[in-house]
Formats: sequence, C-alpha cells, structure tokens
Amino acid sequence: MHAIRFTFINRNFVLYKFLFLIFVFQSFNSQANTLMITPPILQKGDTIAILATARKNIDDNLKPAIDLLHSWGLEVVIGKSIGLDDNQLAGTDEQRAADFQEQLDNPNIKAIWCVRGGYGTVRMIDLLDFSKFKEHPKWIIGFSDVTVLHNHLNTMGFKSIHGIMPISIPKATPEAVETLRIAMFGESLKYTIEPNIMNRLGDASGELVGGNLSILYSLFGSKSAIDCTDKILFIEDLDEYLYHIDRMMMNLKRNGCLESIKGIIVGSMSKMKDNDIPWGKNALEIIEDVTKKYNIPVIYNFPAGHIHDNRALILGSKVTLHLDKNSSSVVFE
Repeated sequence: MHAIRFTFINRNFVLYKFLFLIFVFQSFNSQANTLMITPPILQKGDTIAILATARKNIDDNLKPAIDLLHSWGLEVVIGKSIGLDDNQLAGTDEQRAADFQEQLDNPNIKAIWCVRGGYGTVRMIDLLDFSKFKEHPKWIIGFSDVTVLHNHLNTMGFKSIHGIMPISIPKATPEAVETLRIAMFGESLKYTIEPNIMNRLGDASGELVGGNLSILYSLFGSKSAIDCTDKILFIEDLDEYLYHIDRMMMNLKRNGCLESIKGIIVGSMSKMKDNDIPWGKNALEIIEDVTKKYNIPVIYNFPAGHIHDNRALILGSKVTLHLDKNSSSVVFE
C-alpha cells in the first residue's frame, strides 16, 4: 500500500516538474521573442546604398554625403530612384519600392541611407518583401518620413537608426555627423544635455521607439503601428499647426500609448504654425498639458529632429533615462 502511494506521489511530482519546465521554457521563449535584433555593425570596406523612398531628389548635390562615407572607409551605391521625377515623388510607388527591394535583397549592401523625407514612404511600404532582410538584416537610416520604415521594422523586431540624411550633411552639426558614425559603427552612444525647466525629473529604462509625431500618429491602426508598452517614446515634428499637435497627442492618449510608456524624449518641434485665433500654448506646452497626469520622466528639447543638430538615435535599443535638476542623460545599451 505504501509502495503504491509513493508511486502515485512520485508520478505527480514528475508531472508537476514537467509542466513547470514547459512554463519556464514558454516564458523564456516569449521574452526571447521580444529581444530586438541588431543588424551587423558597419566595417570599413562595406557598401551603403543611397536611395529615395519619398520626395524626389533632382537638384541636390550628394557629393558631401558621398565624400563623408568615403572618409569613413565605406563604399557607396546610388539607387535608381535618385533623379526620378513623378510630381513630388522620386518616381512612382512601384519604382521606389523596386529600388528599395533591390538594395534590401542585395547581400553586398550593408546599410540603406534614405536621401530625404517629405512624404511617400507609406505609399510603398506594403509593396516590400522583407523575407531576405529577416535572414540578413541591415541598417535602415533616416528620419522624418522614414519613420514609416522605423515603425514597420520595429514591429518585425529589428533596430534602425534615426539620424541625418544625405541632403542634411552640408548644414549638419559636427555632433550630428559624428553620432551617426558612432551608431553605424556600433560604438558606445550616450548623451548628457543641459536641463530644461520643463523637464519632468526621474529615471526610466526601456526600448526606444517613435520618430516623427505626424507619421507615428498616422500609422496607428495599421500593421506598421508600434506597441508602446513599457517603451521610451521619442517624438519630434515640423511645420504643423499647434492644434494638430494637440490632436495627435490626444490620439496617443486615447489609444493607450501614453498610459503604457515609461518615459518620453521630446525632440525639436520646429516651425510650428498657429491660427488667427491663437491656440494658447506652444508645442512643448501642449505636450506637457497632455502628459502631465502620467508619472514618467520627460526630456524636452532633446537635440534630434528637423534641426541641424539632429543627433543619432538607435530605435529598438534599450535606453536608460536619468533626469535631475542638473542634467539629463540618455544612455544606449
């Protein structure tokens, strides 16, 4: 009788242990699936492609950008979309997508640097096949309208670089240029900036997501929409009416994004416009008004966005924020 009882208990123990191991494995696997994939860092001798995903690039001189890449020991390929003209866009959606796809699938191309922003990347995103990219990822670099690509890549689990673009090089600050190089070549990236009186002090860490607020806002509800849960959100914008900023921030609030984030980095809010009857707050004050109920750190006027001092950010990387009355820091892991 005792032997039978022991056998029963022993079998239950084995069963519970087996179920526990399954639980641990599933938990580990779930966490592993959330880890963002870092494309291979660039090495001297690698080739980078410059192409257009949105607005056309007819008259801009790319020599400064090409010379810069050469000075870093990189080779350059100019995409077929450079020079194409379809009203505002660099060729048709199909032409831009075909050029991007060619560089995406080419194993000799180690990074794609979008020549400029504007509008149009969203028109070609669904024409792209990322199958080969998933097997052999590479850095996608740019900002503004390139936020479409940043957000889409984030949903697939890949990091990307938010930074200056080829047409920005002549006017970019040395810091913007150098931080782009640091991000591309996988060196340590961290920022310490002067405090802003509007900053909300505190500490936070999480995966960095976001980009241009208008683009970010327009992607919610689509398959390119980011998950804000436990993330650090970066936003910047250009040439918007102030009430548009309020509308977009209210959208982030109502769709739950602001409820679930751990911190906010606010970049430049440049060349904002107002109506004849003033809105009553500037862009930063609008952001403060919408986010003040959340107990999270917020950095204002971070040097990134539509400004000459547009410093590089590695979206998808884990970052740690520290804000006190003396300084603000953003450290990439």
